[in-house]
Amino acid sequence: MKRYIVIRLFQTVLTLIILSMVIFGLVRLSGDPALLMLPEGGTKQHYREIRAKLGLDKPIYVQYCVFVLNAAKGDFGRSIRTNRPVIDSIKEMLPNSLKLVGVAMLMTLVISMPLGVMAAVKRETFVDTFARVIAGLGQSLPTFWVGLMLIQLFVIHWGILPASGMETWKHYLMPAFCLAIFMVAGIVRLLRSSMLEVLDSEYIKMARIKGVSERSIVWKHALRNSLLPVISFGGMYVAIMITGAVLIETVFAWPGVGRLAYSAIIGQDFPLIQGVILTAAVIVMVANLSTDILYAYLDPRIRYGV
Repeated sequence: MKRYIVIRLFQTVLTLIILSMVIFGLVRLSGDPALLMLPEGGTKQHYREIRAKLGLDKPIYVQYCVFVLNAAKGDFGRSIRTNRPVIDSIKEMLPNSLKLVGVAMLMTLVISMPLGVMAAVKRETFVDTFARVIAGLGQSLPTFWVGLMLIQLFVIHWGILPASGMETWKHYLMPAFCLAIFMVAGIVRLLRSSMLEVLDSEYIKMARIKGVSERSIVWKHALRNSLLPVISFGGMYVAIMITGAVLIETVFAWPGVGRLAYSAIIGQDFPLIQGVILTAAVIVMVANLSTDILYAYLDPRIRYGV
């Protein structure tokens, strides 16, 4: 088990190094930030001074080394637009995204777990058909479009929910639902397939022969052994929800890292873009690593390399 964890840690660090190179290179290909900071009527001397201040006058490999060393200390530089430390902006916005993801995860579990289980238990019935329709819609409908439709219904037509902000629990409902629908669809499909396989296994048949109650078989024995693929999918998608909610946070004016990334891209604020993307990458890597380790503890075949 220790060997497996060490290998995964090494892979995570290597991936992060490669990703930092890609981020560093792509951001600089998007344009010259010194031109954005140059005041109207600025001279070439002003331009050179701005480049020197940003460290852009140094060789590219020196810029990258400085970027990596500072990033390792949590220093992503200062925003070009606001002149605030990038890490302060991230610290301010990240908790808001985590709160939204927490509510979305709660919605996901409340909807998908019973629906996926009942779809397998009530196979080829109305419940199963309903669950598959929900899963299909959840994976095919664009989340930003769902958000706009929710605003049209609950805000404009009925006026029962707020369109933006995060002051009360009502502000969480629509953006959290939009974040949750894709994960609900995925978990319902995975859990249904996994439950069907487990319910047809020999040990479940033996439990029925021994007189174990159907409720105990379904919710205790079968569900426990059906959760491995769900855990893998859930761990991966939680990280994606935190870091990839740009459209949802923009649609609902939610003050999170997604909206921060959007404003940084629009403003070509390359220190902020680098900081947000690298922070997002770290979150995704840590979530995937944690999921892999948890998966290995739950499945001995992975733990021992079977």
